[in-house]
Amino acid sequence: MPADRAAPCTDRYAHQISSTKTPHQPPGGPVGRRHARATSRTTSGWCTALLCLLIPLVASPALATERLVSVDGAITEVLYALGQASRLVGVDTTSRYPPEAQHLPSVGYKRALSAEGLLSLSPTLVLATDDAGPPEVLTQIRSAGVEIRQIADRATLEGLRQKIRTVAGALEVPDRGERLIARVERSLERLQRVIGEVESRPRVLFLLAVGSGIPRSAGRDTPVDTLIRLAGGENVLHQAMSGYKPLSPEAALAARPEVILISRRSLERLEGIDGVLATAGLAATPAGQARRVIALDGPLLFNFGPRLGTAAEELAGHLGTLHRFEVVEPADAAAPSD
Repeated sequence: MPADRAAPCTDRYAHQISSTKTPHQPPGGPVGRRHARATSRTTSGWCTALLCLLIPLVASPALATERLVSVDGAITEVLYALGQASRLVGVDTTSRYPPEAQHLPSVGYKRALSAEGLLSLSPTLVLATDDAGPPEVLTQIRSAGVEIRQIADRATLEGLRQKIRTVAGALEVPDRGERLIARVERSLERLQRVIGEVESRPRVLFLLAVGSGIPRSAGRDTPVDTLIRLAGGENVLHQAMSGYKPLSPEAALAARPEVILISRRSLERLEGIDGVLATAGLAATPAGQARRVIALDGPLLFNFGPRLGTAAEELAGHLGTLHRFEVVEPADAAAPSD
């Protein structure tokens, strides 16, 4: 029942009590009638207050009781940027930013999920990229009645827009999603106005060191490739390959990079610049001879999310393609204002 109809209903009932003389009328004449009217007003006030509490519950199906699990670092960053982090009950191991996300329960690496571990968090919705898995584990999670929404993970600006819109739509905050997209676009547009003036783009080779395995590099269709281009550089393996592939000494020498880009974690694994240059024949390249190695934070390199403008600005500063100016921060971990 709407709140604006509760009081008239109770007032009519009060009028009947005060105007009808029956053997059951409260004793005392006028005093009894005043007592009835006071009781009516109290009842009316409680009804109105109760309806005020109930109406928002009916009008807002997406309540704070929603329990989310994010299976991708960029999706986690989007959730924080949208101000929806309070719904999170778990994240995957790629969710390393913002730092507070690392305090949430972990469901493991996004391509090696465990149904038991994830379901133990009692989620109502899982947001994941389309490369999450294994597929049989996702089937088990869905069979348990948990909704999984998989989002295309494309390392393009349009792909980022769609990622933000999909996450915002799933959480029923589409307006916040559009505002976040606008902030990302403004920061990149301002950066590109300066980057576009660069006459010579540095030749960059990305190096990924994982454990004791063969080092890898990044070709086209990767977040790193797009980031290098946005920062005013040229990925030397853009034409040679797609995705992340093993890097041979022959390929490294033929690419003739002027700069080696690496994550800070990989730099630590290789024990510094000397270890980097001892990998895949890089010491003989122009970058190796100049000992020009740039290390960035892993989430900035790999999370193609709302901090893309920040990542491109930082890399451009290291490459020397950035003229001194301040880029508008596209999205912090804090919630955007309404």
